[in-house]
Amino acid sequence: SNLSAVLPGGTGDGLLLLGHTDVVPVGDNWTVPPFGGQIRAGRLYGRGSADMKGGLAACVVAMAALGKAGVSLTGAVELAALVDEEETGKGVRAYLRDGDRTAFAACIVAEPTDLQTIIAARGDSYLEIAVTGRAAHSGNPGDGRNAIYGAAAVIGELERWHQELAGDRHPLVGAPTWSVGQVHGGSGTSTVPADCLITADRRLLPEETGPVVLAQARRRIEGLDLTERGLHVTVRMTMDMPGFETAPQHRLVTTANAARRDAGGPDLPLAGWSAACDGGFIARDTGVPVIVLGPGSVATQAHRADESVGLADLHLAARTYALCSLRLLTN
Repeated sequence: SNLSAVLPGGTGDGLLLLGHTDVVPVGDNWTVPPFGGQIRAGRLYGRGSADMKGGLAACVVAMAALGKAGVSLTGAVELAALVDEEETGKGVRAYLRDGDRTAFAACIVAEPTDLQTIIAARGDSYLEIAVTGRAAHSGNPGDGRNAIYGAAAVIGELERWHQELAGDRHPLVGAPTWSVGQVHGGSGTSTVPADCLITADRRLLPEETGPVVLAQARRRIEGLDLTERGLHVTVRMTMDMPGFETAPQHRLVTTANAARRDAGGPDLPLAGWSAACDGGFIARDTGVPVIVLGPGSVATQAHRADESVGLADLHLAARTYALCSLRLLTN
């Protein structure tokens, strides 16, 4: 279940600290207990330490510090710790559906960015492409309609499309991409396959939307004329996670960058993220400006064995979130 914790404030717009509680599977090749929470050489080890239990902990510490200080805030600080970010975004969809989430001046996603301020992120979508033919004995393949051959044509078209998209680069997040992740088809070697299912990942630019990409995919696949080969194709989108982009001069961006420096952190350039996160839903569905800023590294720690996060980074993140709250929500 989703969890929401609120530090009360005045009646003005508040600050949303956003994160997720789910983690990816443990996987192999760990040299420490994956759920042991061991601390070694200034780092906390465990699945989810970087992505993103560490960021959630830093948010909790920041809110506790603000509460103990007794400061008067113009709006509330809310921590939304949501489920299912790593898969289909059920948590953030439920969070947005269950209440009015527009009364925020800003949203900080505490995902791991090495404490760099991320002002743009790609979105993500999953497509499922089902090719249906007709089974026959493989001794007479012409009697059937080979669904795997049709799927091969679809996969080739997606690869060509991926290459075309390489020229459509966003200055911060790079190009949109296609990647075929799974292919399932056939019932046996001696049978012409009647069915084949393809799943593909399509990374979205901040300005792209899932429904538009779905319509484009259907047109591209229709252009293959697979019906002329006796094949039927259906295309559906099983997951759609939007991207976002916040202007570099926005108050949230300048405040967060200054807060990290004043909290003792480095002076880092603004950047974009090739990954996707729940912040895209917040930006799209509420219009609230979003950044991603958190402890740990997606590139070197998340989703791999011996995942860890630096304790110093956790402390720095907590101080940064507290300073952002003070500067955005006080007079």
